[in-house]
Amino acid sequence: MPTGLDVTATPAETLTVSARDGDARGYATGTVFAWKGIPYAAAGAARRFRSAVAPSPWLGERDCRDFGPIAPQAKTVQVPMEPGSVVDEDCLSLNVWAPRPDGTPRPVMVWIHGGAYCVGSSSQSVYDGRRLAELGDVVVVTVNYRTGVLGFLDLSTFSTDEHPFETNIGLRDMIAAFEWVRECIAAFGGDPDNVTAFGESSGAGSITTLMTSPRAEDLFHKAIVQSAPATSVYGAERAASVARRFLEIVGVSEDEAGRLCELPIEKLTAAGDVLLDEVTTSVPGTLSMAPVVDGDLVPRYPVAAFQKGFAHRIPLIIGTNKDEASIFRLTRSPIMPVTADTVNQMFTAIAADHPKLPAIRVAEIISAYPDWSKTSGALAVSRDAAFRMPCLWIADAHSKHSPTWVYRFDHATPMLWAARVGAGHATELPYVFGNFGTLNHDPTFWLGGRKAALEVSGRVQRRWLAFAQHGVPAALDASKHWAPYREDTRATLLIDKTDTLASDPDKELRAAWGDKVMGFR
Repeated sequence: MPTGLDVTATPAETLTVSARDGDARGYATGTVFAWKGIPYAAAGAARRFRSAVAPSPWLGERDCRDFGPIAPQAKTVQVPMEPGSVVDEDCLSLNVWAPRPDGTPRPVMVWIHGGAYCVGSSSQSVYDGRRLAELGDVVVVTVNYRTGVLGFLDLSTFSTDEHPFETNIGLRDMIAAFEWVRECIAAFGGDPDNVTAFGESSGAGSITTLMTSPRAEDLFHKAIVQSAPATSVYGAERAASVARRFLEIVGVSEDEAGRLCELPIEKLTAAGDVLLDEVTTSVPGTLSMAPVVDGDLVPRYPVAAFQKGFAHRIPLIIGTNKDEASIFRLTRSPIMPVTADTVNQMFTAIAADHPKLPAIRVAEIISAYPDWSKTSGALAVSRDAAFRMPCLWIADAHSKHSPTWVYRFDHATPMLWAARVGAGHATELPYVFGNFGTLNHDPTFWLGGRKAALEVSGRVQRRWLAFAQHGVPAALDASKHWAPYREDTRATLLIDKTDTLASDPDKELRAAWGDKVMGFR
């Protein structure tokens, strides 16, 4: 099929685009059009634990009114999904929001959703791209990829010629999606040479990992990284140990691992839930399923790769939220340690992974948190171990050769402050997309604060969009100038009701942690 601007508009509310694999009919939403559920690759049971293949072309017009199926995923970690969402292994689709193509190439923003590598979907309503596309005159793409057992369980130790198991399946899906964008987005009015990857949490961690993968070079040209657990990328030994435990849970011997390709998907995801609980409980601060250093797609630990200058040299916005860990306390999620005991267990396990780590270093870190034995102190340690310090390690390294901007999102509505959530993990998402009220019985504005939140959201969106357009987050709206981050100044934008630019606001904590990466192997 041709991939140029072969556009057919039949009534005003629909727009048909001729793309690589067939004609796709989109629907008007506001002043832009949306095409949902476009297959970018094919997975399904036949490609379980293996890279996806190109989707089969279709005949006639494909109706792109509805989102595609979501990936099979964990049930122990709950995220809000659209009512009636269909779950299917053949889940590799994406969604496009774009103004009517007019021959002018527009910047492209590709969103990678979060969810601890085990949950999430591009169809979550907070990720609706309409407002961003309208405000910035850009093309927004949101992507489904395989999660959890199917996406980030590394079974390659048990690979055979008859039953091959590949590594980092979820990352390979994302690469396939970026390749689709490179080949197809011009048909939707997008510029394949001006692509910004943006994502949050494990989606952001996927982006920092892809920034160090040779396979992903030149697939995107700028990156926005929101709350990336960038050190949650593990070595082959840990991955093999987790995989062996998974086989025990599911009741399959190592020499019969190929049977996993034939078992009902429900049995695999149920075993994945057990594994998730076991791993996060026994080794606080680790994830059961995450990217793995495989010497191939992921040749090095990503943060170390940044420090050695191996990351792709592209403009970067990177930051975290002031109270990242609070939401994990509120939801009683085991994913992050939120008590003094579990923080101690985390450091003990990290020390076991690093036999040469001086005991004094852990003591120096803990001493920077006078109230670490209280919940507030434990939350701060956990926040910095998982999110803030990896952010700063990457920023220090990347800013030596590429334009880099660092932020800290501090804003919260009165209700979130009252609930002791504050600027918790993922609370910036409605501000980025402009989509508030997407939760059932959303409490965000129960105590007011809507006007201030909308103003903050407008500034965030304009900065993100300016970066996607020009590679510099300079919003032309009289907002605070955001200076680039450099090691000598460490300029950091503190995003709140009134934005401020601070020089090295985390100086004492940064000094306590040092510049040597501390994480699990």
